[in-house]
Amino acid sequence: MPRTKKTQAPKTAVQRLDSIIKSARKIMRKDKGLNGDLDRLPMLTWIMFLKFLDDLERLHEDEAKLANREFDPAIKAPYRWRDWAAQHDGITGPDLLKFITADEGTLPNGKKGAGLFAYLRGLRGRNGGRDRRDVIATVFRGLSNRMESGYLLRDVINLVDGIHFDSSEEIHTLSRLYEGLLREMRDAAGDSGEFYTPRPVVRFMVEATDPKLGEVVLDPACGTGGFLAEAYNHLAAQANTVQKREILQTSSLRGIEPKPLPFLLAQMNLLFHGLEAPQIDPGNALRFRLSEIGERDRVEVILTNPPFGGEEEAGILTNFPEDRRTAETALLFLQLIMRRLKRGGHGRAAVVVPNGTLFGDGVAARIKADLLTQFNLHTVIRMPEGVFAPYTDIQTNLVFFDTSGPTGEIWYWEQPTPEGRRKYSKTQPFQYEEFADCLSWWQERKEVPQAWRVRAADLIERDTDGRVVRVNLDLKNPYEKSHADHRSPDEMINTAITAEREILNVLEEIKTTIADQLP
Repeated sequence: MPRTKKTQAPKTAVQRLDSIIKSARKIMRKDKGLNGDLDRLPMLTWIMFLKFLDDLERLHEDEAKLANREFDPAIKAPYRWRDWAAQHDGITGPDLLKFITADEGTLPNGKKGAGLFAYLRGLRGRNGGRDRRDVIATVFRGLSNRMESGYLLRDVINLVDGIHFDSSEEIHTLSRLYEGLLREMRDAAGDSGEFYTPRPVVRFMVEATDPKLGEVVLDPACGTGGFLAEAYNHLAAQANTVQKREILQTSSLRGIEPKPLPFLLAQMNLLFHGLEAPQIDPGNALRFRLSEIGERDRVEVILTNPPFGGEEEAGILTNFPEDRRTAETALLFLQLIMRRLKRGGHGRAAVVVPNGTLFGDGVAARIKADLLTQFNLHTVIRMPEGVFAPYTDIQTNLVFFDTSGPTGEIWYWEQPTPEGRRKYSKTQPFQYEEFADCLSWWQERKEVPQAWRVRAADLIERDTDGRVVRVNLDLKNPYEKSHADHRSPDEMINTAITAEREILNVLEEIKTTIADQLP
């Protein structure tokens, strides 16, 4: 009997885009100018960014025609994707490399002019205002072409041309795939101090903080812009007039991200969501002297997951008070956040912090005492193990505070794991729906098995001279019954190593403090 040919089901959007990205990366592995994913991913990202911009411009051009108004493109011919990239048998090899990288040369249309990158870096907003041209210029000032083969580059460009950014389904799908790219980039870098914040956690923090249109939302360590994108969605629901949409577009969201690839991904992410000209500062959020941050720099809402465990250069530490300097970046960011919140009860923040921040002594204790005495630390959400897998197994917490302080009492909520589940993992991640009980409790609080409260004044320990020596916010649930530890030996060892490192950091802080006090 003749065999019937098996028909394959059509690929889903995720499968199709995933296939394009995998094929592009496979081609890029052949290029001698690229060494690993830390080179390949930025290359792939800026290529997709240019295709995305052209599709976005086409959409706006069509909208302008329907409205019978003139359209002023951000990128003009012959630098648009459609002019040099969309023809699969178009410019290639050394000519393609020269067009992209040269300061001046022959363009694909035969005329003389600036190369692609030189042109993009020179874009400026119209009439002194900020628009998408400024975003493009800022992005490409931090990028370069690392591929040595213009023929391989043409093959990658031809693949990316198959992505259609004018489809809302493809935009949503690609934003999810970008999160995967970010994870791979961080895995390649071995950077354990920064980790992707799961979308359910981001959404909960935004919902609980509840930004209002007219307020400014800041993320001083915005990464790929997850908090800002979710805040945009939250605020967009309130923007039901032309004037309100203008406020949303021009004066609602700000971010800071010094690393080039996350910076580019943040721009794309926010453009995906509908923000016309994202305001992302490409510098280090900690570069300004804390004492010089004034009212003009303060905002109503800060949402962030700052890096922890890293080290900043000595010049950065001098921006902080001498007795508040520390190698722990999470504590530096906590001070920055406190400084940048609007006073008078209008400012509020939601921040992801590791357990070490809650129990650390020395400098950590002094910073936490500032938080309790100058701000209202009203809620600590204790997250279960594995929520941030696979980046870290360190226990994390969501802390919420505002400027209506000082703190009277702190509410704790211990987020439980589902029945029968010991921890979360990459294959069984945390879901937003699991916050339902916490969201119900949030408005009308009472003590239940998952929630309890403590008096802030009882947590600050001082010596006989009145100096702060300890502030322990790492409090256990008083309603929790003792239970057996079912972790594997490997997990227990890793947890012990992490705890020992945190203890060593605390001891280093104490040693430094004692040395500073000696004559």
